[in-house]
Amino acid sequence: MIQYILESIAFQLLFLIIYDLFLKKETFFQWNRLYLIGTYLLSMVLPWIKIEALKTKVVESSVIYPEFLWNMNNADIIVSENTQQEVSWLIIILFSGMLLASIFFLYKLYQIYTLKKKGQIEYFSDFTRIIIKNSEIAFSYFKSIYLGDKVVSKSHNCVIEHELVHIKQGHSYDLVFFELLRILNWFNPLVYVYQSRISEVHEFIADSIVAKTNKKEHYQLLLSQVFDTQHISFINPFYKSSLIKKRIVMLQKSKSKKVFQLKYLVLIPLVAGMLIYTSCEGESKTEAETAITETSLIVASSKTIEVNDLENQSEEEKKEINALFEKAKIAKETAVYTINDKNGKYIEIKTDETGIVSVDVHTSETDYGNELSVPFDVIEQVPIFPGCEDAEDKRACFQKAMYKHISKNFKYPEEAQEQGIQGKVNILFIIQEDGSIDGLKMRGPSPLLEDEASRIISKLPIMTPGKQKGKTVKVPFSIPITFKLK
Repeated sequence: MIQYILESIAFQLLFLIIYDLFLKKETFFQWNRLYLIGTYLLSMVLPWIKIEALKTKVVESSVIYPEFLWNMNNADIIVSENTQQEVSWLIIILFSGMLLASIFFLYKLYQIYTLKKKGQIEYFSDFTRIIIKNSEIAFSYFKSIYLGDKVVSKSHNCVIEHELVHIKQGHSYDLVFFELLRILNWFNPLVYVYQSRISEVHEFIADSIVAKTNKKEHYQLLLSQVFDTQHISFINPFYKSSLIKKRIVMLQKSKSKKVFQLKYLVLIPLVAGMLIYTSCEGESKTEAETAITETSLIVASSKTIEVNDLENQSEEEKKEINALFEKAKIAKETAVYTINDKNGKYIEIKTDETGIVSVDVHTSETDYGNELSVPFDVIEQVPIFPGCEDAEDKRACFQKAMYKHISKNFKYPEEAQEQGIQGKVNILFIIQEDGSIDGLKMRGPSPLLEDEASRIISKLPIMTPGKQKGKTVKVPFSIPITFKLK
């Protein structure tokens, strides 16, 4: 969530820089209005857009033993812990700010309600005029125009025409939209900048239209007069001291040439760059370990791979081995896929129309010995978890018992809670021929989570070993444990 907020604010900043540098001084007021509203909405949406074609994945280094074993078990178990601070200070601050902003918004509405209640209301076909006694205010709010009686006593037709432009073009909707965003994003200073910019554009639009039917010099003189104004951010005040000079300057400015509208095309490369940024994914180590690139899939078109040394594979050889195994998993044909090295060691993958039948792994003593080793998902007789001896589906019972064991023995490390560490720990271990657990390997975002995963696995009971073709074998078993803080 924090990353989304930061990305959204960064995009807003870029959009505002483009606006202030290239567009703010042009007389394309309606285009600028659309730009400000549209780019704010874009900044809220773009961080969520991930274009598949633009995604890039970073593949991390793999261990010596074949990578496919890490991904044989697709099931995932999620263990979570409610932290001691169920509602963090960050959440408290966020909602406290929203509450205060909401109260301030309601107070502004109350100010307008009070003015209307004590004013003299007159109804016209296009608007409602509310005259306030002993006042020189002049502003519009939706279809109501609030005027002080001192303004009405003077020549105020220009003021009425000006406020009618705001009413007809629905400028109050824009301001209320940003006011609501100020409640949700009270911590974001750029939402206030956006509201200020849109308010300026509203005045420029109304001034440009009124100046066409009224003598420009007279209108400028009227602007220079002093009126009272209500400091309410979602009304359209006729007079606002910080804006008067800008409005007069813009009235004197020549109409921008149409060719300058091409400046808006700068949005195309800017948005494209943002999409590339949001779509690129440098995956975390635990997610990228088993990624296969398109290049490696081309190499896997052969059913046999020759490598120098299975125990010391190059990065390219690791990709080739993983890709060959991926090909075998979807082959759906009777075939034998082999990976040989110059030392006579090999991996043999046998498949038929049901998928992978067996995997023989013959490497060194450092990699689970020279005996037959068959992954859990493809072994004929799976290891039996204590209590699953009479189960009809022993494979499913093993999985269920494993999840129960992890949930029962799980304890979220306190230090990891304090640091807000969470994520997936990939675990690979070997169920030996005697049913014991050995060869534990782990990959996770933090040693704190890995240590806890190791402690859980160390408590696994002795199992009935797995068998392939009637022979007791070693069974590599992998399972991801996702540590999640609530």
